[in-house]
Amino acid sequence: MLTPMVAGGVVFPGLFLLSKNTLQRLPQLRWEEAAAVIVSARLVSSVQAIMASTAGYIVSTSCKHIIDDQHWLSSAYTQFAVPYFIYDIYAMFLCHWHKHQVKGHGGDDGAARAPGSTWAIARGYLHKEFLMVLHHAAMVLVCFPLSVVWRQGKGDFFLGCMLMAEVSTPFVCLGKILIQYKQQHTLLHKVNGALMLLSFLCCRVLLFPYLYWAYGRHAGLPLLAVPLAIPAHVNLGAALLLAPQLYWFFLICRGACRLFWPRSRPPPACQAQD
Repeated sequence: MLTPMVAGGVVFPGLFLLSKNTLQRLPQLRWEEAAAVIVSARLVSSVQAIMASTAGYIVSTSCKHIIDDQHWLSSAYTQFAVPYFIYDIYAMFLCHWHKHQVKGHGGDDGAARAPGSTWAIARGYLHKEFLMVLHHAAMVLVCFPLSVVWRQGKGDFFLGCMLMAEVSTPFVCLGKILIQYKQQHTLLHKVNGALMLLSFLCCRVLLFPYLYWAYGRHAGLPLLAVPLAIPAHVNLGAALLLAPQLYWFFLICRGACRLFWPRSRPPPACQAQD
């Protein structure tokens, strides 16, 4: 178990530092530290998402029996990804810190900051990214132990499908980078926004009905009968995982509404949301 976790602990922070230093030191680029940190964090998140969704596709398509079939990648990648969530909490804080500095709230020249300013930034970060930090902490403290201990080698198909939820992450990261560089009105941003909306809907929101349907097909049950046929704690876990996805999907829909229908001529649905 330790080998994949150690590898993840080296790969993700190492890739972040490599990207950051390259963007800062390459003569053709010479990016400022704030921009290099933010883009590097998005790059690492995208790489992790591509790796996770690829592993998930391999696992889910290899398991013909959705309960008993096993694939070595399911446990190996789960262990490998644990350090990513710990690293990403810190990377998100660095991004928040540098955005705070760029806005002129801190001394760029290295001067001493007012007492308590660091704690104020940390509190602002936790307030803004509370749901994402909670999600990452739950992945490490709850989902990882359950996937290793409670599953007892069963349900690799479902775990593989859950890993494929990361398909939408590269589009989310690219969208944030384009917004950072004020490219909201470009064709690339609009195409990326449409792909982000579609991938998030299919791979995160509709994922849960699909998993219930897949189990129902395996057990010979109609979809609506599945929640009553499985343990209550499984339904509770699915609901807790689905809830933040629905919230994030609402935010994506609201952003897409504002992107494709500017405030000057919003459709009725957008007016209701605003």
